[in-house]
Amino acid sequence: MKYFSPKGYVSEIVPCLFSTGLDIEQGILDKLNLFAQNNPIYLKQTEIIVDGTKCKSYEGDINHYWLSSKKHDTCYQPFYPTWILSAYVLSLLSKELGFKELVDVGSGDGRIAYCSTLLGLKSFSVEIDSDLALLQRKIASSTGIDFEILNVDAMGFEYKSLALSRPVFFISGLPQSGDMLAIDVLKRAKNLSDTCGTIGFNFMGSHVMREYTADKTQWGWGNVIKEFGLKVIGCVTLPTLWTNDQDIDTAYIFAEMA
Repeated sequence: MKYFSPKGYVSEIVPCLFSTGLDIEQGILDKLNLFAQNNPIYLKQTEIIVDGTKCKSYEGDINHYWLSSKKHDTCYQPFYPTWILSAYVLSLLSKELGFKELVDVGSGDGRIAYCSTLLGLKSFSVEIDSDLALLQRKIASSTGIDFEILNVDAMGFEYKSLALSRPVFFISGLPQSGDMLAIDVLKRAKNLSDTCGTIGFNFMGSHVMREYTADKTQWGWGNVIKEFGLKVIGCVTLPTLWTNDQDIDTAYIFAEMA
């Protein structure tokens, strides 16, 4: 489902009741709705029926947090939220791939860390912007879903301090804007090889390449994948605010560093 909307406007749908068409247990659905209900970016919620299932539509405005995130020199991608259901699917795939910890670098309002905590992963949320970090803490306090929130600049942060065993790092930013952040995280992740087994990464890519895109291979991440000798282990296409004005949703690429 596509939403053509003005800049800063967000709108998404979360089921309220279990259905066989979307196999998410009721307790998890309740917690996903709780996240939206306690997140001040959503200003309006409306009950609707989608394919016979009771759902809620959440609408809001991210302009304040978008502008706040842009003020940092090392913020390569201002705040745009992944859909809550997409965040849940990404967390579920991370667990099914055997990762024990999830580190969301450039975590925004913390929805991926929130969802991965629901699934039993040890979750770390790395966010440079203090307004967004405070928002995450308020959501965690209101919902009772606790994950570690690190209000730090990811560029230069030493991940050894997190005592990771088999982590997956989520990199916030499409390739043309997030490659510098990704490269820094990848370089630092190499230092974990003596204490970690397989180290995973998730990159946000694109199925639609612009004419002047520098790297048109592997969803825009081909050069980075080749440089660091990563092995692509999967790709899933999910709806998100990034692609509200495009025909194809966002590609999320899972890769491993042996």
